[in-house]
Parts: sequence; structure tokens; C-alpha cells
Amino acid sequence: MNAKDFQINNIAIIGLGLIGGSIAKALRKSPIKLKIAAFDNKETIELALEEKVIDQKLNSIEEAAEYDFIILSLPTDLSLKFFKKLIPLIKKDAIISDVCGIKGPFEKEWQSVESQGIYIGGHPMTGKEAGGFKNSDPLLFENTVYIISEKAKESEKILDFLRFVNLLGARGIYLDPFLHDDVVANVSHLPQLLSVALLNSVSSNNGNINYLNFAAGGFRDLTRIASSNFDIWKSIIELNKNDIVSSIDTFQKNLGRIKNMVIEEDFATLRSNFEKAKLNRESIPENKKGFIHPLFDLFIFIKDEPGILYKITKTLAEKNINIKDIELQKIRENVGGTFRLSFSSKSELDESKILLKKAGFLINN
Repeated sequence: MNAKDFQINNIAIIGLGLIGGSIAKALRKSPIKLKIAAFDNKETIELALEEKVIDQKLNSIEEAAEYDFIILSLPTDLSLKFFKKLIPLIKKDAIISDVCGIKGPFEKEWQSVESQGIYIGGHPMTGKEAGGFKNSDPLLFENTVYIISEKAKESEKILDFLRFVNLLGARGIYLDPFLHDDVVANVSHLPQLLSVALLNSVSSNNGNINYLNFAAGGFRDLTRIASSNFDIWKSIIELNKNDIVSSIDTFQKNLGRIKNMVIEEDFATLRSNFEKAKLNRESIPENKKGFIHPLFDLFIFIKDEPGILYKITKTLAEKNINIKDIELQKIRENVGGTFRLSFSSKSELDESKILLKKAGFLINN
């Protein structure tokens, strides 16, 4: 899809936090000319105007109804509240969308009222531990999945919405909004609650010894999301309660079975569960950011010295090879660390291995 075919002239973003701010920044850096207005607190709006991320502030939620495209990017309960307020007001053929982690309540509300506009529910599968406009990033959506309500698949504005998603650097996939809520209850909401329960369970095990002092990288990785802000999660849990409870029930049954295997020393069945879990884990496309474009990873040891990253990027840039993603995995001060470099094709990966080995780097795979 070509960006020049984008038929939207202006957009109103309600909420310039991590997601809303990142949308504004990504659109501002895109090849299209688009008027961007936003509604948020005074401090955030002033900062966004100062950085030229937006062109205009909205003095009220209702002002958004005059725009071609409205994005609700607030906590779920507030987004739903303002969604209800705006849908009778929006102009003919205007798009209203949201970026919330549940879709069913929005779809139910949309189906219960009449509107001149078009609702296209969305959920970008991306984020950071730290929120707010100051942490927003124009590349937040790069190579990510943007879930789009299947109910909008035949909409006359769906091509514009898909172009919008592509301008962010993401790719849209369709999913029934109610099935979406069941899926995210299992792969997102349940892990969040498990992480909280596990951390609190371990931390309260013994009053004389802090077990967490002995927690290594695996435990930290497993409980990383326990740092999430409850204010964001409260409305998600409240609005997706039934699917979340169902996912907890299923998990408890499976954990109960494993508990019985341990009690009965049924190591044959336990082994089978380990092996099944391993296969299932390996089936998750870890070389895809958000289950989308496959990336091909190269692990390289880099010495802790000035200019070393420049040497890598220069070596590859001279052959017109683009690094799609880079991550520091482990490091020892004054010695060095292992970096993961990701490429968009197997051929680029293979060529990069050869080039970097010739440049004197140690390749770990």
C-alpha cells in the first residue's frame, strides 16, 4: 500500500501516553502530511507542541468529533467512556478507533447505537515497561502486529486504516473482537496476574531470609511484568473479568495435575509435560516481533571499548546491510558482552557472519 493513497487529512489523538504519543511521533516522521491534534493534560500537550509532534491541542473531547480519524488512547475505562460520548457526534464516514487491550465492550457499545461514522477496533501488540509521552517512540510499532476487529473487514474505510497501520511500521491482522478478548486473557492478562502472584508468594516465604536476594535472571525474566502499573490494569481486569477467570481456572487445573505428579513421583508423565511444554515454547515465533515479520538473529561478542558498535554498523553499512533490531543480552564491565543482531533475511544473516568474522568479531552462532 502506498502512503500517498492515504485519504485521511487530519487525526485527533485522545491521550498522548506511550501508545498515543508513539502514534503521533510515527505519523509525524512518516512521508504523509497530516494535521495532528491531541487531547491530554496541559503539561503533555505543551511538550508535544514544543517538540512539534502535534499541530494543535483539543480543548475538549467533543472537538475530536470534527476530525476525519479519531484514536482513543487512554486507559480502557476512560477510552470506553469517551467512546460512548463521541460515537453519536462524529461526522459522516469519519473513523473512530481505540488501542485498548480488550475489544468486546467497544464492539457491543458500537452495535447498540447509531452513528454516521465508522468504528474500527484496534490493538497494537507492543509496549514498554515505562509509560507516558516522555517514553513514547516513533519506532514502537516497527515490525509489530496490529490486531484489527474482523467486524470492520468489509468497511469502506478499511484500506485507509490499513495504510495507517503500515505508516506506523506495523501490519494488521484480523481477529474477531470477542475471540480477541479470550486470546489476550490467556496470553497477556493471565501471565500478568501469575507474575504478581509468583513474586508475592516467593517474597513472603520466610521472614528471616529474603528469598529474592537469591533470584537469578530466569526469575527476573518470569516476573518482569509484575512491575506494571495497576491503574492501567484495573479497568482491563474489570471489563474482561469472565475470560480472565476462565483462563485462571484452566491454569489452576493444569497446575493441580502437575502438583499430583510431583506428590506421586510420576516422573514419566512429568517428563512428558516438560517435553510438550518445550515443543510449545519453541513453536512461539521468537524471531518475530509481535508475531509478524520473521527476523534472523546473529549473536556476537563485543568488547567493552569505545567505537566498537560503530565498527559493526560501519562494516555492515558498507555492504548495504540493515540491522533490523539490536539487543544487549549479557555484559561484564571492562570485558564485553553478547549482542543480538537481527536481520530481515537469511541471506543478510549469512553475509553478516562472514563480514563480521573478517572484521575480527567473535560470532556465537
